[in-house]
Amino acid sequence: MKKLILSAALTLSSFSFASTWDIDAAHAAANFAVKHMMVSTVNGTLGDVTGKVEVDDKDITKSKIDVSIDVKGINTKQVKRDEHLRSADFFDAEKFPAITFKSTKIEKGEGSKLKVTGDLKIKGVSKSVVLDGELSAEVANPFTKAKTRGFSGSTTINRKDFGLSWNAALETGGVMVSEDVKVTVEAEVTKKEAAAPAAAPAKK
Repeated sequence: MKKLILSAALTLSSFSFASTWDIDAAHAAANFAVKHMMVSTVNGTLGDVTGKVEVDDKDITKSKIDVSIDVKGINTKQVKRDEHLRSADFFDAEKFPAITFKSTKIEKGEGSKLKVTGDLKIKGVSKSVVLDGELSAEVANPFTKAKTRGFSGSTTINRKDFGLSWNAALETGGVMVSEDVKVTVEAEVTKKEAAAPAAAPAKK
């Protein structure tokens, strides 16, 4: 009897409490900010943000995040600058059309705050980075009734670590573009509901 109880306990402990949440690309954005000529900040957005979040409702540290960001959709409101950013001097978007992030560790902070460590891959180069993240409580979308949460994450990277090394020196000292880039991702995620069981075949 004891063996039976132990076996049942082990089986229950192996069940996952994770739920899958898909990123709603219509309500997601990846933004960046970088110093220009050491005097002002240029802000821009990347293209569509897609992916999913696996949320473990019992232990948030066991959750997982997997995100892909379209590079070709980069927009700083200046056509020539955007073309330069898509070129081999920077993102080489034809060869490397996406930026990806996959979490490797999640730590719980105060309230809904998180520390998310993961592999960020840009231009074929993967580096471990830490995001200051936050996952909101669940709400119901009043139009679609879908269960919805919000996720945000931000970090600062050195672009040269990822091969985005183009620059130009200024006569007064300093450089045209700073090496440090602040990156922020904001996204709504919707819960992926389990598929309904297939109907039993009708008896003849």
